[in-house]
Amino acid sequence: MTTAQVAPPARAEGDDAVGAASRAAMDGHQTDWYKAQRSVRRLQARIVQATQAGRWGKVKALQRLLTHSYSGKVVAVRRVTENHGKHTPGVDRVIWDTPEKKIQAVQTLRQRGYRPQPARRVYIPKGTGKTRPLGILTMRDRAMQTLYLLALAPVAETQADPNSYGFRAERSTADAMAQCHMVLGRRTSARWVLEGDLKACFDRINHDWLVAHVPMDKAMLHKWLKAGYMDKRVLHPTEEGTPQGGPLSPVAANLTLDGLETLLRGQYHTTKKGRAHKVNLVRFADDFIITGASREVLEDEVKPLVERFMGARGLELSAEKTVITHIEDGFDVLGHHVQRHGAKTLITPSRTNVAALLDKVRAVLKAHRQATAGDLIWRLNPLIRGWALYHRHQASKATFGAVDHIIFRWIWRWAKRRHPRKTAGWVREKYFRTQQGRQWVFFGQTTHTTTEPHDVWLFAATSVPIVRHVKVRAEANPYDPAWEVYFEERLGVKLAQTFTGRRRLLHLWQEQNGLCPVCHQKITTLTGWHSHHIVWRSHGGSDGAANRVLLHPTCHNQVHHQGISVVKPRPATGV
Repeated sequence: MTTAQVAPPARAEGDDAVGAASRAAMDGHQTDWYKAQRSVRRLQARIVQATQAGRWGKVKALQRLLTHSYSGKVVAVRRVTENHGKHTPGVDRVIWDTPEKKIQAVQTLRQRGYRPQPARRVYIPKGTGKTRPLGILTMRDRAMQTLYLLALAPVAETQADPNSYGFRAERSTADAMAQCHMVLGRRTSARWVLEGDLKACFDRINHDWLVAHVPMDKAMLHKWLKAGYMDKRVLHPTEEGTPQGGPLSPVAANLTLDGLETLLRGQYHTTKKGRAHKVNLVRFADDFIITGASREVLEDEVKPLVERFMGARGLELSAEKTVITHIEDGFDVLGHHVQRHGAKTLITPSRTNVAALLDKVRAVLKAHRQATAGDLIWRLNPLIRGWALYHRHQASKATFGAVDHIIFRWIWRWAKRRHPRKTAGWVREKYFRTQQGRQWVFFGQTTHTTTEPHDVWLFAATSVPIVRHVKVRAEANPYDPAWEVYFEERLGVKLAQTFTGRRRLLHLWQEQNGLCPVCHQKITTLTGWHSHHIVWRSHGGSDGAANRVLLHPTCHNQVHHQGISVVKPRPATGV
């Protein structure tokens, strides 16, 4: 497929198939990422098979093998040094921002003598005006948690509730909303909904329950749970909960809440009388809804059952936010509004979600009254595009039009305020153009992405087509090789939508069969990508598609650091 070759790491005597922790340190640019990722994936697949067979001794042995392997450690370090928090230090103020630091980091991931440091407590604003505590771990603690997450995630995924969608690989809010429509959209569907809300879920999970039930190294888990946090230079102990911000916390929270759907199904899906109650659960992280045929079923039977389930884990339903609603009155969930209108159940952007977007747009306009039109467009487009893409799977077209109209009025007011002595015709001629049949499109020039000024246009929410989302199959497991083809097909659809309007990138991605030519691993929205020129432009290479390939950011660094020659992949041909 390609001549891109990465030198394999030197093996120490006695190394096992996945790489021993004692392997000599080596240059991070020399790491064979293909072998490392393949070794980790192979062990994760074996963990899934052992979990499905109920062989918990085998699961424990495979988890230990993975968490002590060199491959697992380099993958863990790569993950924490490539995500969005890579420049955010913990209490030790250390970040791993050079290849040399990353090499040393791999060698520090040793279990013997390991003691985690306290998390650095910061507070981030919530949509309600309150703040949410966030624990920022040190880079070493993040990498250690990520290493153990590699071994825990396959077990958690195999045991997960079928209709749990938060903090799970290959699942999203779009899947959760599609399931909401499935259980509420039919003529015979339930008419009542219990909107569940937990009081400070992450902060109240019982530590003893976690240590007893989370299938991982108990000693390591206990250390992380009791590590404490630093707030304003004062050390605070942690007697309950898991810190929001740690790589392991979302999976631990999911494992805590998993089992509720199984409990409800066992009580209401096994008999004809139980099925008549139409009880179904849809959960995204700690937000969930439970449907029911009547208020009485939800109030007198389901809610007490949920309270007992949560109480055993140290959790409690919020009395103020846990309410029972009729579907014709509607309810908000995950930024959407679900309501039945006659024979149809419609899911639209919620009013609070629309208001949040408009507040952000208004704040940008107020903060940049003297900015150029191009600079303003460069700041507004990501807000509008991201919001529209989030809601593109629901009945959002009318809301898109209303949002575009409001933003246009504000933009017109911004332009008029900049030129109070000019006529409306002059302002229109300066700031608005016709683009692809659309009139009155806000226009400007910027140099944010190139050295030369280029035209930019205000993104219109109505330009995003409404596309029906195909919900992920409940039993699909991304760590199980049996589902590999299924997830590859879904990835192709997802990336095709991501590259909408960027036909060159889509063409390159399809030409490479969605794989990086260097490490042969999938290119996804999570891994990110760099567009690499096969013949460098400084050597006379062109910007054309024939001279470009998509690479992972780390693989791109390897290519330039080692001078690797990358050849254009040959497109797949039919027989």
